[in-house]
Amino acid sequence: MAKRRRKFSKEYKREVVKLIRESGKGVTAMSRELGIGLTVLRGWVAMVEAEEKTGLSPGELEELKQLRKDNARLQREVQILGEATAFFAKRNR
Repeated sequence: MAKRRRKFSKEYKREVVKLIRESGKGVTAMSRELGIGLTVLRGWVAMVEAEEKTGLSPGELEELKQLRKDNARLQREVQILGEATAFFAKRNR
């Protein structure tokens, strides 16, 4: 039987990274203690370090990701509309 993937909130991940840092234990030891995969914990540490490096709060990072996604979509729409305008302008000559 396949194992079900557990889902953890970002807040929980941050708390675990904080615990790793404050306890002085290594990621390997905490992995065994918490029953969470070593690779998973290393990913969480990398995620928290990336957040800290940007200087943005987690909410701001999520908002920035969404705004970038929306911006890319809008740029595609503008491009499509421009091409359609050119097509119809050429056709009506």
